[in-house]
Amino acid sequence: MVVRVATVAFEGIEARPVDVQVQIANGNVVFTVVGLGDKAVAESRERVRAALNASGLALPAKRITVNLAPADLPKEGSHYDLPIALGIMAAIGAIAPDALQNYTVLGELALDGAITAVAGVLPAAIAANARGHGLICPHDCGPEAAWAGQDLDVLAPISLIQLVNHFKGTQVMARPRPGVRAVNRALPDLRDVKGQESAKRALEIAAAGGHNLLFNGPPGAGKSMLAARLPSILPPLTPAELLEVSLIHSIAGDLAGGALTDQRPFRAPHHSASMAALVGGGARARPGEISLAHHGVLFLDELPEFQAQALDSLRQPLETGEVAISRAAHRTVYPARFQLVAAMNPCRCGHAMDPGFSCHRQPNDRCMAQYQTRISGPLLDRIDLHVEAPAIAAADLMLPPPCEGSAEVAARVAAAREIQRARYAAMGFKGIGSNAAAPAAVIEQAAQPDASGRKLVQEASERLRLSARGFHRVLKLARTIADLDGAATVGAIHLAEALSYRIDATRLLRAA
Repeated sequence: MVVRVATVAFEGIEARPVDVQVQIANGNVVFTVVGLGDKAVAESRERVRAALNASGLALPAKRITVNLAPADLPKEGSHYDLPIALGIMAAIGAIAPDALQNYTVLGELALDGAITAVAGVLPAAIAANARGHGLICPHDCGPEAAWAGQDLDVLAPISLIQLVNHFKGTQVMARPRPGVRAVNRALPDLRDVKGQESAKRALEIAAAGGHNLLFNGPPGAGKSMLAARLPSILPPLTPAELLEVSLIHSIAGDLAGGALTDQRPFRAPHHSASMAALVGGGARARPGEISLAHHGVLFLDELPEFQAQALDSLRQPLETGEVAISRAAHRTVYPARFQLVAAMNPCRCGHAMDPGFSCHRQPNDRCMAQYQTRISGPLLDRIDLHVEAPAIAAADLMLPPPCEGSAEVAARVAAAREIQRARYAAMGFKGIGSNAAAPAAVIEQAAQPDASGRKLVQEASERLRLSARGFHRVLKLARTIADLDGAATVGAIHLAEALSYRIDATRLLRAA
């Protein structure tokens, strides 16, 4: 007799169905797990054996064979412990064989029989709901699984004994409630920033259109301070975006207590991060920082200090909105539609642009060019706004806080985002929620300038030597500036401001 228990294997954010087949037969006393499993799957034999012993059950002195089908699909992770244990329990009669029908099962076992949390419960729950199954998962993951659907039957036991008692009817478990992470209302406020009015204006434009942004200025000018306040003016995630973000963080095991939040991700890796840490990879092809920042912000402080190869690996995801991690045995694709915000100093000492400063190593222009060549021109061309953040004078710091804070800016940003969403939905592109995400053909239609604007952008394109990508990014910026103004058409004043953010880009591109 073969007992079958349904579980899943993960490919990116997709949950592929896996059939756990358990057979107990006469023969040599051996416990074998087959089906192309990794080291964690092979070690599940000892965890299952110890957990069953702790629950008052002993493995029979027979030949136990567990097959994870399909056999050619790689199986990774410890979440196969629970389906294997339940299959053995059904095979020896500890639970009714039909009790596990129409359930997808995943969970890791502790040696004392407790069921511990695993990653990927949310995509597993969605896959189970699509198959018409219920879900059996660890207790700590129950609030996460409950988000998959109100009609989904979710069992979240603490231990094997509690699950057995539920099936016997002596200890019925209640369905877990969806977990909501407490909203952090104490986000840093723009009111804390004194001076830097042009930088704050650029930050508002970047938030309104989802544009990439680079701050360039001396140390202590407030570049990191400005970037840290970007989450306070971004609109909350839409339900569709919340689902995508939560799936990625579930696969990565980053959903604390299974609770979801509508706040956009903000990732700020250290400049020592490797290429695999940024784009994803490793033996199990886990999502990287750019995927964990999906529909949110990736902040790279001290941009030239990152490895050049790691920075250049961002170029393709910035265009396509996804990253493909290829391995010899499989290929994994993760979403990566993120907003890049970076900060850098003009040179290694950071003061080459200060009035009257003279570098002791070499001329200022050469010092700046040498430092800025660490960033490739193609990456700089993909950054929409290049903003110079000058040093703040002590007189500015003595002034009282500005009257306008994050709440007022966030209201304008939300209104501009709603205009963009409605525009692209009316054009038949419901998946586009910001100007930065619009393809070139769509933005040409949505951001057609008037006669004076066309003349201005034509002359400026020739003078600045804009690439085709740079031209379309100027159009996207101008469209966002017009949306903030509530203007139906893109005028010369909107294009002039958009072009002003490419002047520094031209200088950096020539240096690179």
